[in-house]
Amino acid sequence: MIKIFLAVISLLCTVPVFAQQYVLSGVLRDGQSGETLIGAVVAVEGGEQATSTNAYGFYSLSLPAGRYTLALSYVGYQTQTLAIDLQASQRLNAELQPTDNMLEEVVVSAKKKDRNVRDAQMGALNFTMEEIKNVPVLFGEKDLLKTIQLLPGVQSGGEGSANFYVRGGGSDQNLILLDEATVYNASHLLGFFSTFNSDAIKDVQLYKGGIPAQFGGRISSVLDIAMMDGNQKRFAAEGGIGLIASRLKLEGPIVKDKSSFMISARRTYADMFLKLSNDDDINQSKLYFYDLNAKLNYKLDDRNTLYVSGYFGKDDLGYSDLFSFDWGNATATVRWNHIFNDKLFGNTSLIYSDFTYNVTVSSDDTDFSIASKIRNYDLKQDFSYYANTKSTVRFGFNVLQQSIRPASLNAAASANVNSITVDTRQGIDLAAYVSHEWKPSDRFSVIYGLRINNFMVMGPGTFYDFDEDGEAIGEQAYGSEVIKHYLNLEPRFSASYLLNQTSSVKASYNRIAQNLHQLTNTTSSLPTDQYVVSSLNIKPQIADQGAIGYFRNFNDNAYEFSVEAYYKYMQNQIDFRNGADLQANRQLEGELLFGIGRAYGLEWYLRKNVGKLNGWISYTLSKSERKFTEIDNGNWFSARQDRTHDLSIVGMYELSKKWTLGATFVFNTGNAVTFPSGKYEVDGRSMFYYTERNGYRMPNYHRLDLSATYEPIKKNKRFQSSWTFGVYNAYNRRNAYIIDFRDSETTPNATEAYQVALFGIIPSVTWNFKF
Repeated sequence: MIKIFLAVISLLCTVPVFAQQYVLSGVLRDGQSGETLIGAVVAVEGGEQATSTNAYGFYSLSLPAGRYTLALSYVGYQTQTLAIDLQASQRLNAELQPTDNMLEEVVVSAKKKDRNVRDAQMGALNFTMEEIKNVPVLFGEKDLLKTIQLLPGVQSGGEGSANFYVRGGGSDQNLILLDEATVYNASHLLGFFSTFNSDAIKDVQLYKGGIPAQFGGRISSVLDIAMMDGNQKRFAAEGGIGLIASRLKLEGPIVKDKSSFMISARRTYADMFLKLSNDDDINQSKLYFYDLNAKLNYKLDDRNTLYVSGYFGKDDLGYSDLFSFDWGNATATVRWNHIFNDKLFGNTSLIYSDFTYNVTVSSDDTDFSIASKIRNYDLKQDFSYYANTKSTVRFGFNVLQQSIRPASLNAAASANVNSITVDTRQGIDLAAYVSHEWKPSDRFSVIYGLRINNFMVMGPGTFYDFDEDGEAIGEQAYGSEVIKHYLNLEPRFSASYLLNQTSSVKASYNRIAQNLHQLTNTTSSLPTDQYVVSSLNIKPQIADQGAIGYFRNFNDNAYEFSVEAYYKYMQNQIDFRNGADLQANRQLEGELLFGIGRAYGLEWYLRKNVGKLNGWISYTLSKSERKFTEIDNGNWFSARQDRTHDLSIVGMYELSKKWTLGATFVFNTGNAVTFPSGKYEVDGRSMFYYTERNGYRMPNYHRLDLSATYEPIKKNKRFQSSWTFGVYNAYNRRNAYIIDFRDSETTPNATEAYQVALFGIIPSVTWNFKF
């Protein structure tokens, strides 16, 4: 099938050419720092020929011999025009200079003014950290995960949470990549901060539909995050000091214009205030997180560049010496970019990532610890072949070795609990892909491709068979061998038809398989949630998603409007039996139920890009449901993340050259939740019983956040500073975080509900600096 697919693409790429074609290629960089520019546009003035740079700043443009004027452009940078006489293929590298005034730039934007209308890619959004600096967030920290929750089709995981849901999928169905390395549980302090220090991030790409063939492994979305490379021109530093956390970034050349470094660190200091307590248990407690980003790059020659990057983050919570809980991510990526010729670009990556958590409990009669780890080793090879301005082929493969050490319990000899060791599970994921981006006419463009995935369940370990009630009825021990193959074909398709110069219609379809599964029975992901890989009992999740949309720009691209409808069908979804035991359970798979899911909805998006007032309005009308034979008599029921309405309004206003104001208003329907339908008494204690799964709703959620940024007039061009003042939940709305039930103290035999609100109004202030 791969041979046939490649043959078809080779025929499509063979476009009749009546004039000698030459190739103009090169790399575009930031003129002040040397950073490569992702998605910068290289266009021929007065013509239709144009292309954009890839994730490493490389472009390739095929043109007939002749004289041309090129326009090189990128959001937030001065457009550069160059006159060339193209009589042979040549390399043209260029540096673009940032504009002096960033305030009038779009907040969340594609890299070309009308790219949202013209591109075949559907369901994708791209932005940089500079573009979200005035969006108000919790505690005044710039946070890309909380910013994407304000976009259509993306929902917050809960009050203050960095977790998110995309188009009705679960939080574990989002693939989060940092310089190509997978990040698990991408949040600090149980979700109140994301793991990503914004100072270290260069570019963010979110795919929620029409997912390109080079990505796989998650069925809902891909969040592709690129770290800063480091300043190749001069040493620079920036950071900020806030009420909760402070951060610092250092960067500079190792060899000017040839190699550079970047290192960025962040830490909270809430634990330092605990030291002020007179209570010995409290002042010996821990409550902090830190993270570290680092990157090196070295330009070997005009055709070869080497990158080494890494991330390490850790949370540490604890109460005296009685309880401690820590978790964290670590990643490392080594990448080699090679330009084979003017049309063929290659990237080779070696990737390591892991996630661990440890819980320790110590008391007079209880002394035990629980530990779990996920570890990945990944080899990726990607190629891009720029056949001509109308045809680009991408192909490659990756080999992923994944091991999961489930939560095991290690108890002291004197403890009143027994140690439990659970087998480590392993798998090898082999994948290959090919895709073709083709523009057969000025109005029609298409991206289509195929990904082939073969997941191999590996030993050693003991695997169990279960009856329909989840009881183990047999077991089989395996050695270091392949136990089972799961082979899946994943077609991808996205197309755009230009109705006129300002509007288009688009359609997309993709199928994706997922072999890593997160087991959680809470509304938002916790570090202690269990992960399992596909096994003899757990089949890969599979999602088929189709979407169609209308896109329109107004007033010379000053306003963008889009409406998209989608439908997603999901197989092999996972839920739990009532009373499931998820921790330190050798027969965990017997606690699982398997069913299907569906999600569908409409997404509206209106954005203003320029002027003193800019921002966007997004609204999503959606439904997300699940169906299991053993739950609710096999009827459809709402998924926990099901929300009928989700509205976000974001605005930024340039009050003066010194002051910029920001505001965000959010409203959404409350999550689906299971409440008790009645109660009974056992030994004098009230016990609740439950019937309908997720048959009730939390109260509607709404909140207003405000911010003001003060930037003094620059007297010293090398040193810049600003103050950001913020108010989270400005009108002090007491949104429900938990609703629970208890016996009434005043009315016998009556039950009352009580609500816990997590945050009221929270002011913040942060001083930012850069030199």
